[in-house]
Formats: sequence, structure tokens, C-alpha cells
Amino acid sequence: MLLISCPNCGPRDETEFHYGGQAHIAYPESPNDLTDREWAEYLFYRENTKGTFAERWVHSTGCRQWFNMLRDTVSYEIHSIYGMGQPRPDLPANSGRTKSDPTQPGEFSQAGDFGQAGEPGLAPGATAPTATTPISSEGV
Repeated sequence: MLLISCPNCGPRDETEFHYGGQAHIAYPESPNDLTDREWAEYLFYRENTKGTFAERWVHSTGCRQWFNMLRDTVSYEIHSIYGMGQPRPDLPANSGRTKSDPTQPGEFSQAGDFGQAGEPGLAPGATAPTATTPISSEGV
């Protein structure tokens, strides 16, 4: 369980809160002028960051106030909690994980996640499937 520090109520169990999605998504200035694609991108397209991510949360069973949180999506470490409308705080250069840092355990580089034999994406010693290699697990 996470212990989330509500800016108004203090530390509380995560079961008192609800996730509200990615933080800092600006509402379009002229929503009536948007194309269907632009409107869909505003509504549904969000980053899917592995590492430090700015999120919105609401203290639903407490003060019912919204706030922003910088949280690591891998380790669940909370880096910062700050009010709505405030800019995202900067983190020190060495804190948090980065998406393409191959020195971090379990991380992949940006390229090569699904590589050929001998490249990242395949287990050590594994070979890429060929026409004679069965792809299905049927009958196994």
C-alpha cells in the first residue's frame, strides 16, 4: 500500500484516493474548432511513461480536493506532491529512472526491444523464428 500525503489532510492510505490521469493536459482554447482527430487526441492520447510521471489524484474519501503528484511508475516512489495549477517541479538529475537508461535493471533501450538473434528483445541464446520454427503453442 502507498502512503499518500494529501496537501490538505496529511498522510493517508492510498485506498482513500482515486487516480485522475496524466497531469498538465490543457483544455483546448476553442474546442468547437477542433477536428474529430484533434478532439480524440485531446480526450484519449496520453503519455505512457516508464519512470517519473506527473499524475492527477483526488482525495475522494477525505477533503475531495484534487492535487498533482510526481510518481515513479516502476518503483511507485512518490517524488513530489503539489497543488493544481502549479508547474511541475524539477527533479535532481540523478533521481528517478529514465526510459532509455540500459544500466537500470529491467530496462530496454529505445531501439531493439524486439530485435533479431543476438540483439536485445530475445533471451540470451534464443534464435529468431524461422519458417520452420512453429509459432503457435497449439498442441503443446
